[in-house]
Amino acid sequence: MAKFVFGLNQSLDGYVDHDGFMPDRVLFRHFIEQVRDGAGMVYGRRMYEVMRYWDDDHPEWDDDLAEYADAWRSRPKWVVSRTLASVGPNATLVSDDLEAVMRGLKERLHGDIEIAGPELAASLTALGLVDEYQIYLHPAVLGGGKPYFAAPPPPLSLVASERIGESAIRLTYVPA
Repeated sequence: MAKFVFGLNQSLDGYVDHDGFMPDRVLFRHFIEQVRDGAGMVYGRRMYEVMRYWDDDHPEWDDDLAEYADAWRSRPKWVVSRTLASVGPNATLVSDDLEAVMRGLKERLHGDIEIAGPELAASLTALGLVDEYQIYLHPAVLGGGKPYFAAPPPPLSLVASERIGESAIRLTYVPA
């Protein structure tokens, strides 16, 4: 049975923004391995549109960026959207019956399935489907933006903390 994991970089004041801070090389290598080892990713529309960047090669990429792109492209993706008409390579559009599709993925697959996007994570949390929350806490203050938790989270228990790289700490929580 698969496990749904919601994990994103977060500022000290609770916001997520892929432009607000960048992972150092050690954390980026961690993300490469995480994607490579995962069973797939579930995206909301906006996060998927951001991540489509990795579908195309860019000449300015170094080896790590190219390796991340290769890992990302190799993993299956499910995109939850009622507005998109189609999705890119190795992706499946989920426009109806979110709960049934997600429960089917959990039953059918093995390993971690990344949940990306605060609104999507809030929807799956409300359905009782998120098994783990990974907050990659960075020493940055954004002062506003999209919060990591788009809705009140369930009661959570801290099960692990780990420093990764020079300045990030991964906090791992499970529903209590």
